[in-house]
Amino acid sequence: MTTLQAPLDEPQTGEGRRKASALTGGLSAAILTRAAKDAFVKLDPRKLTGNPVIFATWIVALLSTVSAVAALANHQAAGFAIQVAAWLWATVLFANLAESVAEGRGKAAADSLRATRVTTNAKLIIDDKTGTIIPTAAHKLVPGEVILVEAGDVIPTDGEIIEGMASVNEAAITGESAPVIRESGGDRSAVTGGTTVVSDWIKVRVTASPGGTFLDRMIAMVEGADRRKTPNEIALAVLLAGLTLIFLIAVVTLLGLGRFSGVALDPLVLGALFITLIPTTIGGLLSAVGIAGMDRLMKHNVLATSGRAVEAAGDVDTLLLDKTGTITFGNRMATEVIAAPGVRPDAALRAAVSASLADETPEGRSIVELGRNQGIVIEAPEGATSIAFSATTRQSGLDAGGMSWRKGAVDAVYRSLALDPKQVPAEVTAAVDRIARSGGTPLAVSENGVLVGVIHLKDVVKPNVKERFADLRRMGLRTVMITGDNPVTAAAIASEAGVDDFLAEATPEDKLRLIREEQGRGRLVAMCGDGANDAPALAQADVGVAMQTGAQAAREAGNMVDLDSDPTKVIEIVEVGKQMLITRGALTTFSIANDVAKYFAIIPAMFVVALPALGALNVMRLHSPQSAILSAVIFNALVIVALIPLALKGVKYRAIGAGKLLSRNLTVYGLGGLIAPFVGIKLIDLIVSGLGLA
Repeated sequence: MTTLQAPLDEPQTGEGRRKASALTGGLSAAILTRAAKDAFVKLDPRKLTGNPVIFATWIVALLSTVSAVAALANHQAAGFAIQVAAWLWATVLFANLAESVAEGRGKAAADSLRATRVTTNAKLIIDDKTGTIIPTAAHKLVPGEVILVEAGDVIPTDGEIIEGMASVNEAAITGESAPVIRESGGDRSAVTGGTTVVSDWIKVRVTASPGGTFLDRMIAMVEGADRRKTPNEIALAVLLAGLTLIFLIAVVTLLGLGRFSGVALDPLVLGALFITLIPTTIGGLLSAVGIAGMDRLMKHNVLATSGRAVEAAGDVDTLLLDKTGTITFGNRMATEVIAAPGVRPDAALRAAVSASLADETPEGRSIVELGRNQGIVIEAPEGATSIAFSATTRQSGLDAGGMSWRKGAVDAVYRSLALDPKQVPAEVTAAVDRIARSGGTPLAVSENGVLVGVIHLKDVVKPNVKERFADLRRMGLRTVMITGDNPVTAAAIASEAGVDDFLAEATPEDKLRLIREEQGRGRLVAMCGDGANDAPALAQADVGVAMQTGAQAAREAGNMVDLDSDPTKVIEIVEVGKQMLITRGALTTFSIANDVAKYFAIIPAMFVVALPALGALNVMRLHSPQSAILSAVIFNALVIVALIPLALKGVKYRAIGAGKLLSRNLTVYGLGGLIAPFVGIKLIDLIVSGLGLA
């Protein structure tokens, strides 16, 4: 097993960091050169059978080439046949080029990852009691073994931290040069092979089998070698095949029309006419649109396991978001301690600080900091026993010298003190209610079995979140906030953030049940998560976004991985998915309108001599039937090239309703598709006839 190591450059953030990431894969000269070579390799008919439109173009190009060679062998004029054959081959090459350019970004990124791999040894722990270790090649590690990773060491493979805490540089994977803290327990225990421990040490239990590390999967996903067609792509491919068959029948019937009207139609002309009428534009760009959608996700540092996942993101109806870290900043801070009646404020604050001395969570540290800011500095007594938080007691604290301090969920503290809610002083009840209604989290504090006060933990809603949710609502998405808070607190945060609904006091079973209920109503659901308890919901959701820093189970369950571990990224993922669907729809609209226009532009020019009545439809006044066909073939090839940038970049996303979006597509791409062939073919006809090419 080989792992990835990359040197640290200057700290980068935002757009600069994304550009520095190996996943960005810009459109360089090297990528274009490689794509051009791949375009010729894809001329193999076995590689084209999955695209009926381009495969039909390949067949006609081959027949046209045979016709040109036969004309030359018989010493006949072959200029027209050669030109038609050349432009038909160009059409196939341009379609291959569009797909190859889209694939080229992923291949370049995968090559970049491979180039920075190094072989490393691991410190395999064979006796935990004595600390005995033996150097072991990374590729020989198997799941379940425990390794020691110290400052300066490269983490040799994927695993879970079982002991210790360390600062880890993950620039090689995420592109972010700022080290992050990884520690045993919780949802920050997963480590990735190829990252580097900057300080301290950790013991890691191996979770990846040889060849199955996150890096190996990342390279496979980036390359897109196993990219399968999405359901919409398959449906569109069937539609294009049907249209191809329809136009084949229509062109064949022209033989009878030609005989009836006294026009001798050359099979070469009919073949070229057939290619100009079938939807070659969208046929040539269809794969590129899907691959480019995955590439746009890569630019957001998100890896999708398949194009199917990206497409599903574009069709999502319901978006489930965790409150903490997604809608709010997540680090709840203590802002005040409200004393119970008969308790001095400084005594209540001192009790809260004492209960938090052994609490290393951000909330616990903020309580200690609040006391320090008000002049209360307490050191944990020798021999003190820390009481860790548990899901059963829902409180934590400290015992020392016959004294005890506890803080935790209000109902849990009341229960531990055997207090009936009716026995709680009205001032305390009012304080708890006020904190909850303001969107904060109340924690009750007790000292020696007596209720002494309430701590106010405040969680801040991220800026611009409400506007983002309003955009999603205009797109027809329903947003649901998931939180473990009580219903009153959840309602306050939901109102401030502008979500459509919320699920309070949520358990893993509650999340799973909610997703199934939404899917039972025919909706597609997206959610993000990072903990092992999120794995069932991530697996059930249509779009499951796992955090790269999260638990291994979550990463295995999701069909996308966010390398930045930013839960708000799910909003960008939905937008990228919708942009891919919008782009495909726009290009399909343009292509079909394009073909209709070409039909009415070319047919009158071919038959106007034999059927003068068609002169009324011959608005383009093309030079001759041959120049009309050649101009249409040239336009057919060049329009693919002209639309490659749009297919790769995507149609600009706008948060508008389906009705407005349809109207816009019909106006811009439908009307544009009708007008473009008339203008383009006429200009090419003037050039072709002026140069005497037809």
